[in-house]
Amino acid sequence: MEKKVYYIYLFRHGQTYYNKKGIFTGWKDSNLTPLGIKQAQIISNKLKSKKIQVAFQTKLNRSKKTLKIVLKNHPECKKILIDNRMIERNYGKLNGLSHEQFIKNIGKKVYNLEVEGDAIENLSPNMRKKVERFLGEEEYKVIHRGYNTPPPEGESFAMVEKRVKPFINDLIKYVKKNKVNVAISAHGNSIRLFRKIWENKSKEETTKWFIPYDKVFVYKVEI
Repeated sequence: MEKKVYYIYLFRHGQTYYNKKGIFTGWKDSNLTPLGIKQAQIISNKLKSKKIQVAFQTKLNRSKKTLKIVLKNHPECKKILIDNRMIERNYGKLNGLSHEQFIKNIGKKVYNLEVEGDAIENLSPNMRKKVERFLGEEEYKVIHRGYNTPPPEGESFAMVEKRVKPFINDLIKYVKKNKVNVAISAHGNSIRLFRKIWENKSKEETTKWFIPYDKVFVYKVEI
């Protein structure tokens, strides 16, 4: 008997004002920029011809607003669920701190290298190069190794992975039970760990990724 295939469409919210200004957003809310709205529309166009019966979002407005734009083309989607296991990583005391200030702080005092490594891996590729220029290549290599240590009052990548993994397990069960295609409006770091788990990637590969605002990651569930 031929297997039936259902699809999971995973995407990041559009650019926010905090993203534009280079600020660690975490669990803080920040509205979509005009570019962020356009990016959500790009996602919407990419998924226009697909069938989506169920959608997931987090409690954060950027996730909700992006999903709302995407679902304008999907009257067949009758159910929207909130699941904060796919919420952005909590940066703790780094929430609201600009990337520029973060770089300056590294040079002003001695930091826990694992914590700073985790934070560096959340910067865009351009910002990472700036950190390397600021510190020097060898110092950057020493710091750029964090994964398990959370920033003060925040989450490490490992902690995010622990909540994303059961979400994936429950999601697969949900898709199989209800026989539906699913859209997920998520965040850069939850997507990073989702990909690590689903695609069976290493920590090293995971921390090198930059998650685009206008890309759809597609996964199959066979029944």
